[in-house]
Amino acid sequence: MSKSPYTFSVVPRLPKKLEFLNDLAMNLWWSWTPDAERIFPGIDAQLWEKTEHNPVRFLRAVRQEKLTHASENEQLVQHLASIGERLSAYLQEKETWFAQKYPDQSGELIAYFSAEFGLHESLPVYSGGLGILAGDHCKAASDLGIPFVAVGLLYRYGYFRQRLNRDGSQESIFSNWNFYELPITPLRDPNGNNLLITVDVKDHPVYVRIWEAKVGRIKLFLLDTDIEQNSAEDRRITYQLYGGDVEMRIRQEIVLGIGGCRALAALGLNPTVYHLNEGHSAFLALERIRNLVRSQKIDFYTAQQAVAASNIFTTHTPVPAGNDMFTPELIQQYFSKMLEESKMSLDDYLKLGRPWNASPNDMFSMTILALRTSRLANGVSKLHGEVSQAMWQNVWPNVPQQEVPITSITNGVHSATWLAPEMAEVYGKFLGGDWRDHNSSQEFWNRIDKIPDDVLWITHSVLKTKLIDFLRKRVREQRLRVGETPDRLRDASKLLDPDILTIGFARRFAPYKRATLLFRDLERLKKILHHPTRPVQFIFAGKAHPQDEEGKRILQQVYQHSMNPEFSDRIVFVEDYDANVARHLVQGVDVWLNNPTRPLEASGTSGQKVGANGGINLSVLDGWWCEGYNGKNGWAIGEEFLSHDLKLQDEVDANSLYTLLEQEVVPLYYEREEDQLPSGWLAMMRESIRSIMPVFNTYRMVQEYTQRLYLRAIDKARVLSENQYTASKDLAQWKAKIRSLWPKVRVLDVTWDNPDRYRVLITGESFKVSARVFLGDIPPEHVSVEVYFGEQTADQIENAVVTPMQQVQNEGNGVYHYYGEMVPREGGVYGFDVRVIPNHPNLAQRHELRLITWNNK
Repeated sequence: MSKSPYTFSVVPRLPKKLEFLNDLAMNLWWSWTPDAERIFPGIDAQLWEKTEHNPVRFLRAVRQEKLTHASENEQLVQHLASIGERLSAYLQEKETWFAQKYPDQSGELIAYFSAEFGLHESLPVYSGGLGILAGDHCKAASDLGIPFVAVGLLYRYGYFRQRLNRDGSQESIFSNWNFYELPITPLRDPNGNNLLITVDVKDHPVYVRIWEAKVGRIKLFLLDTDIEQNSAEDRRITYQLYGGDVEMRIRQEIVLGIGGCRALAALGLNPTVYHLNEGHSAFLALERIRNLVRSQKIDFYTAQQAVAASNIFTTHTPVPAGNDMFTPELIQQYFSKMLEESKMSLDDYLKLGRPWNASPNDMFSMTILALRTSRLANGVSKLHGEVSQAMWQNVWPNVPQQEVPITSITNGVHSATWLAPEMAEVYGKFLGGDWRDHNSSQEFWNRIDKIPDDVLWITHSVLKTKLIDFLRKRVREQRLRVGETPDRLRDASKLLDPDILTIGFARRFAPYKRATLLFRDLERLKKILHHPTRPVQFIFAGKAHPQDEEGKRILQQVYQHSMNPEFSDRIVFVEDYDANVARHLVQGVDVWLNNPTRPLEASGTSGQKVGANGGINLSVLDGWWCEGYNGKNGWAIGEEFLSHDLKLQDEVDANSLYTLLEQEVVPLYYEREEDQLPSGWLAMMRESIRSIMPVFNTYRMVQEYTQRLYLRAIDKARVLSENQYTASKDLAQWKAKIRSLWPKVRVLDVTWDNPDRYRVLITGESFKVSARVFLGDIPPEHVSVEVYFGEQTADQIENAVVTPMQQVQNEGNGVYHYYGEMVPREGGVYGFDVRVIPNHPNLAQRHELRLITWNNK
């Protein structure tokens, strides 16, 4: 019979006792609550795997008889009821961390924008670390009770699924996701129609549908252009994450930033603070400014004061390719209407996305736009904050690198998501309380020694065996798909040995990640892998971006090494790395290998997940590991230095890696006591947990964002928006006046009480500095005259301390006399200079005007 022209879907009817399953499936809270997740495989374990842990698909596909049987299982029914009570209590909890700490801020709202969210593999709108971090941020915000919403894009084809051919070449497979089988809901208007907004793309409107995902207490709104009201070209805007050409990228970022703002407005939400997770959403600043220009009848520059004060920007990458840039022509094509509505010239618009002294043909940088329209900005580790200050110093001319207004908040992980339930059970049993209530308590994790050696080792061994069983199944499926021989299929069931030291490496295959570093000396590696009494095995996983040809070649090289008969039983490459594969790896490996080119790893979080589960890190001192490594909780590859000779750095780091494996890592693992337990290894496992768990988690991270950034932005936004934005108007006028008068400001002369350059001061002995400064028509209360004092190197002052000088005399005609006193606290060679910067109580950052006058310039 030919295909029927009449098709329809039938979904199973849930028995009354199981009706709560629908509510549970639609709130991703279940994904970080193991007791809740267990319910679905408890009904049909095989289907749970087949539907890739997607509860919505599961409930649409489960057989009616399975549901009937489950409804007759009193234990399962009671367990489901208890989970319902827990979720209800969680959602209704009034005494959250935020509510207790900041009861007067309950009416505020933080809006968090990101191009990707890695909440769970059942919602495939993520590619890697940025998305996973965003997902963990949302979960922690929910747990802590932060007033918080998130905004992203809903991709019809998501990111790609990876398939490896027999030669290791990567194929990109795109799944056409049925949105009604995902844990999301389309939002409706009062008439029951899809809630739509419009965004101008070039010369026409694009319609955008809004979907909602529930993430515990918070909501994630996802924007979708693949609807019938749009042309075929516009429907493709939300087809693929990081897909298409540069024009597709600017269209996606317009929908994300501008469309995201309009979506929140359509939902009646008026956030106090906007948090930009990377520069993809930076166009939201322009939309917010446009709205104020139109609604408040104020000019662009006045509106910018209020918007920038309430924007927060987090930069994640020191790699240039990770910072989007567009030509001036593209900006003109796509923003001509907004320019008109914002009453702004193209040149002034372009300045917002360019360095200070840009040429007319310079590209428009989304990162610079985010920095210029956000008064608070941060990197994602201490080292990355410093790298970002150097990378973007050209946005703040003449400002010392250490004062470039980019701070740092080190990333963490949502422990409940990544901690193995088996390990969580051990923590709960031996550490004296629910670990989730003490996630950031160092005192609590200092109790880790209470876990007996045999319990810790057996639990880890169970997780390792679980990982190996998972990988054997995945590799067999992989080999079957590419047509491997029956012998090779049988060999997959014997792949890897749970008694052998197992090291994992899983991440994006970008060149700077150096996935092939391990293979620089194949003979030396072979001896490590096949040592007669102390063998080692490696597991690799990861994807290369479809347009990254070098990354794909690196991936292929690693895969081919894994297929080398001399390595094939000791090196395994598992395809299609996603959150599910990641969970198995971080919970089951003995060691986590990370060897990027320093300092190109902004933070990295996979090693934090490993540490929480008792795994041990073997990593270059980059990103978070610079702060996490204490000499007792893992190993540091190479030295903490930067080399411009990348080949030399590769050689040095590879030799360090081999030496650490041969002399420290491998011997420690195989060193056993009479009870056959590796006591030295277990001590390092404990130290890994003790040092990583309370610090590198998203509870600490989001609390830090709240205390250091969110609340500051809330306070400043409140001041600048009160009384029809009076303070914003005053600040804009003051800035314009200061800019016009500043070219005349200069330091006339500087004297100090140590004119003899060869005189040596004693530690603690003070010296005095006087300066005469010409301010012209600028009142002295609108500037800060300062001594910039620190260690003198060949060409600059480092580790400087800034000391404000006191005005002691008005000489008239715009000349003022200032005085200051400094005290060196340590020995060394010091230098100082005197400078003048603008000062106003409503400035959100010291160098907001990017104006600074030095004595020696």
